[in-house]
Amino acid sequence: MHLSQANLMIYTATKSAVEAITRVLAKELGPRQIRVNAVAPGGTETEGGHEHGLIDSPYVKELIAQTPLARLGQPSDIAGVVTFLAGPEARWLTGEVILASGGLRP
Repeated sequence: MHLSQANLMIYTATKSAVEAITRVLAKELGPRQIRVNAVAPGGTETEGGHEHGLIDSPYVKELIAQTPLARLGQPSDIAGVVTFLAGPEARWLTGEVILASGGLRP
């Protein structure tokens, strides 16, 4: 997920590029029965976020306040989506970017 916020131009551009590459590769590799999907995680609590002091920042508190499920995601939340995409239940999905964000929309 990429939020269109001031001062995040390069971050937002890279996220948009991942979405475009996902869709193009799905078209290119689909004939070989290779599926290409991406996961766009929302705010997620990570070791790096703790190491850099981001988890308790005003920005993250505002992010949580705007998130319908009212919390940061956990790595296991994202892993569940990835596991689904890698499994047989997702065999008809390709070229998709799955937003895993606790309901927060860009």
